[in-house]
Amino acid sequence: MQTSPFVEGLLGDLAALASIAPAEEAVNQATRRLSQALAVAVGPRLIEALSDAAVELSARIPSGHIEVRMAGRDPELVYVEDPDVGAAAAGTDSMTARVSLRLSETLKARIERAAESEGVSLNSWIVRALDRSVSTPRQSHGTRLRGYATS
Repeated sequence: MQTSPFVEGLLGDLAALASIAPAEEAVNQATRRLSQALAVAVGPRLIEALSDAAVELSARIPSGHIEVRMAGRDPELVYVEDPDVGAAAAGTDSMTARVSLRLSETLKARIERAAESEGVSLNSWIVRALDRSVSTPRQSHGTRLRGYATS
């Protein structure tokens, strides 16, 4: 989905409003400055609105979720079938809790590559990693060693 037509439309609306007082140079200068500031600020706000919409839609989809992915500077809404949802529905946990997670861009890119290599969504990969992390029994690291060794 290209956001530039929406941004250009908004800037056109602003220019049309400014044309009400065409002889006022101060209004024209203010319009140009405001247009430049809006051109930078509106894109991220549109992406934020799409992200909120994706979360709302995902809450209504029983077997997957909607992700906002960036294709260059343009967002894409992508439906992702979530195989873990079916498995979770068979168990006791219904996967309804949501967590907002802040990651560095580097870590996010590494996790995305790992999820892609496993053929699962980013969300599924993170859920599995967290599940493995808390399901693995913790071992005490004392000063004694027990067991047998072979060489």
